[in-house]
Amino acid sequence: MSIPRLKGVRRGIICELSSCLRGIVYAMNQVLIMEEQAAADPAPAVKEILAKARKEVAKVIIGQEEVVDHSLIAIFTGNHILIEGVPGVAKTLLVRTLAKVLGTEFSRIQFTPDLMPSDITGTNVFNMQEGSFHLVKGPIFTSFLLADEINRAPAKTQSSLLQAMQERQVTIDGETHQLPDSFTVFATQNPIEYEGTYPLPEAQKDRFLLRVEMDYPEADQEKQLAFQSLGKETPEKILDSGEVESVLTEDQILTMQEALETITVKDELVSYVVDLVRTSRELDSIQTGAGPRATQALLLSSRAYAAIDGRDYVTPDDIRSMAYPVLSHRIVLRPEYEIEGMTVREAVDKLLEAVAVPR
Repeated sequence: MSIPRLKGVRRGIICELSSCLRGIVYAMNQVLIMEEQAAADPAPAVKEILAKARKEVAKVIIGQEEVVDHSLIAIFTGNHILIEGVPGVAKTLLVRTLAKVLGTEFSRIQFTPDLMPSDITGTNVFNMQEGSFHLVKGPIFTSFLLADEINRAPAKTQSSLLQAMQERQVTIDGETHQLPDSFTVFATQNPIEYEGTYPLPEAQKDRFLLRVEMDYPEADQEKQLAFQSLGKETPEKILDSGEVESVLTEDQILTMQEALETITVKDELVSYVVDLVRTSRELDSIQTGAGPRATQALLLSSRAYAAIDGRDYVTPDDIRSMAYPVLSHRIVLRPEYEIEGMTVREAVDKLLEAVAVPR
């Protein structure tokens, strides 16, 4: 090869390397800018990220805006969420899409009556060639875990999630293993089919920050889905095609969680939340009221709700908006009121009426 041609190749390589380095520097600067914005003024930063996340999720999930917002609240507060919905409303697809949009790992476990705890956590397997045990990690070693139809597994298997949900760690054969800081459980239940299921104990339901109901789409949304199904742009194909972009990294999720701590919650609003939870233990229609963890959940979720709305302070309306998803799985109605047709939503509404709103 001649000297001029070698010089040309070298210049080309240098140009390509220079272009790559500029791209890397630009990406790093964008990350730093986003983190600085979150630290300086978290509410607009969270609102901007939410807007981007909504836009990307909407490429795959048609409608379900409230469920998407509540899922983001659970993620940004470092908690877990219980999703109830009939089959076919895209519960699994929603979690897959959120994992893609937020740049995290995703695993799915289909809970069945014969599922064992070791199927979730993993187990130590003896390697005959090396003469030693090696850990084969289970699907729980991920960031976003979809526990599909969690109430179809017996209590022993359900309980294998408790340590992971509370402490973000798993103990296998006496050895403790750490899970990612962004570890989030999205558990699903079918609200209309209870045959052959094992109801979640109250202690485990209390570990979920929110319980949300994923309903059927609106008529126009279902028509849009029908037209997409006739072509090549089905929601699953859109997600698998790479069209959906990541708007965050796992480290940035932790930055957003820290940024929410600067959202202002006035003392009278803290007292309002405490009064709401304590009153749930006194109403005639409620047999078992919410515990202290509900107080924490209502404060954390209300703070995230305010940030999502672009504010750096919490209002009473934020608390009232989050009351039902926070309390609905934590209170138990008296049987006589259930027989009369009272629902949990009506009980929460009466609770909100019974406690004076601070002015």
